[in-house]
Amino acid sequence: MTFGVAEDRIEISGAMAEGSDRKSPEYACGVTRGTATKENPCPKTQRLLEDIFSRENMQAAYQRVVSNKGAAGIDGMTVGELSDHLRHNWPCIREQLLAGEYRPQAVRKVEIPKTSGGKRTLGIPTVLDRLIQQAMHQQLMPIFEPYFSEASYGFRPGRSAQQAVQMAKVHVADGYRWIVDLDLEKFFDRVNHDILMSRVARIVKDKQVLRLIRCYLQAGLLEGGIVSIRQEGTPQGGPLSPLLSNILLDEFDKELERRGHRFCRYADDCNIYLQTKSSAERVMASVTQYLEEQLKLKVNRSKSAVDRPW
Repeated sequence: MTFGVAEDRIEISGAMAEGSDRKSPEYACGVTRGTATKENPCPKTQRLLEDIFSRENMQAAYQRVVSNKGAAGIDGMTVGELSDHLRHNWPCIREQLLAGEYRPQAVRKVEIPKTSGGKRTLGIPTVLDRLIQQAMHQQLMPIFEPYFSEASYGFRPGRSAQQAVQMAKVHVADGYRWIVDLDLEKFFDRVNHDILMSRVARIVKDKQVLRLIRCYLQAGLLEGGIVSIRQEGTPQGGPLSPLLSNILLDEFDKELERRGHRFCRYADDCNIYLQTKSSAERVMASVTQYLEEQLKLKVNRSKSAVDRPW
């Protein structure tokens, strides 16, 4: 599938011809991850929508969605059928997106077993909505990356769980041998939409992009033939969910940094390293209060603990 301008291809309004000076997805807003700073990570986000639906960005998003394969959403469309669907329908879809009239379809609820026991709930978007979310992710990720904490390792380019483990060993070797091990109960299902969107809007100034993100947050959830409206949560299964989770929890990271704590966070798993048991217990109480009062999240007290490392 090519998002080009030839007669037999899907046309995107404003798509740039080969050899133009439009930047590729990893150069969103004219800055790269290597050159952006926390003080000026992205100077222009007012006209982000046109970058999201540029030919180059959509082509990259299409390739990623196709390579990831994945299950069909509620409409039953497979990845293999996406190309033909876009060939016939993309001009209308694009027009709706640019006009702020596009509405995502509900996600399909799927439960998969967790290695630690229990089940994890996924919300599988349609293939078309995965494409749109992927295009949004490719432009939003480099905008937010310069803001994120060095102690955050999950769902980020060039970072891994192994790196988090190595940094944890450094903290312990430095004498921080008491750990506040935090478990957030059903984190992805409890994300407060208003709090999250207020954080996104600090950086993203394109109101149409903000509206589209909220539309995806509020898309219904199909279970047992019934679609329920979501008042909270950003279910795992869509390309945007990991980034949105990091945007919300970066607020927690910044709070820990303000307090001068050593910590490692991988997605919704966070360990804070202290030198004494008493200080760790105080931190457990205070950060639990912060998470529940300021971010409206729920700390699972039965799974969270103050303990020694490995």
